[in-house]
Amino acid sequence: MEFDLTKTAVAFVALIAVGVGGLIASGVMPTRVVVMMVAPSMVAFGLICLGLGVKYGEHRASALR
Repeated sequence: MEFDLTKTAVAFVALIAVGVGGLIASGVMPTRVVVMMVAPSMVAFGLICLGLGVKYGEHRASALR
């Protein structure tokens, strides 16, 4: 499966939505805490990991030539 911007964005949003939805549904924390603190942290960490993954993929692709 080849990822393009659309597929990556959909997968990213879906993963964050499932995580936030699960935390809200479980009732472990108040919804306000999840939305104000956990969701932005998940997005920030996800973007950092996505950026590192893209750069690593570029490195691997160029090393195989």
